[in-house]
Amino acid sequence: MALLEGKKILVTGVLTEASIAFHVAKFAQEQGAQIVLTSFGRTMKITTAISRRLPQEAPVVELDVSDPAHFEALPDLVREHVSSLDGVLHSIGFAPKGAFDFMNATWEDVAPALQVSAFSLKALAVACQPLMPRGSAVVGLTLDASVAWAGYDWMGVAKAAFESTNRYLARDLGPQGIRCNLVAAGPIRTTAANSIPAFSRFAEWGEHSPLGWDIADPTPAARGCVALFSDWFPATTGEIIHVDGGFHALGG
Repeated sequence: MALLEGKKILVTGVLTEASIAFHVAKFAQEQGAQIVLTSFGRTMKITTAISRRLPQEAPVVELDVSDPAHFEALPDLVREHVSSLDGVLHSIGFAPKGAFDFMNATWEDVAPALQVSAFSLKALAVACQPLMPRGSAVVGLTLDASVAWAGYDWMGVAKAAFESTNRYLARDLGPQGIRCNLVAAGPIRTTAANSIPAFSRFAEWGEHSPLGWDIADPTPAARGCVALFSDWFPATTGEIIHVDGGFHALGG
């Protein structure tokens, strides 16, 4: 029996074939899951085109996480394709250019980073909760926010808020049998990464990881997400699973 046989999963953040989210959708389908994707605005056409490159083309529903009305509409949009959700992947992040200058950033730079990259995890989980039976899982993607990364600045602060949000969601959704966990992935050269001015500083990550790390390979992180959606982690919630080649475990 496939790992996700019969499960229905909502996947956000599919923009290119290089994205972790695309590979989560791909591996989930290969493991028996039915997938629904989200996108918004002009990127709807891009996500729809990329969807055709999955093993089975997946429907795309609109979700702009900066618009509360979109969260209100999301359950009905999802029900047009599936009756329930066994999993939700949060793979969304954004910060204006000014947010990557910690000391000079303004609140106008920081606010959208916190809303889109952190608060949206709670908003997404709440919107999908009515569709999620006991045993369902919310999985999010992060870059280890326990340290201050050079050049990551307010996006790093947003990720710290994101990780804290996951813990509170685990607390509040646990009684409903919904698990909430994160995968702390090593750096992957994706569309989102290209917007980080100092991303090139992560190029030597693999040289300092016990298992090595390929910044062009999103598959290890994607497989970690798929595992968390499965029934093999029935009593794990509020957790951050590192899929980074072991980089986080070393002191230098």
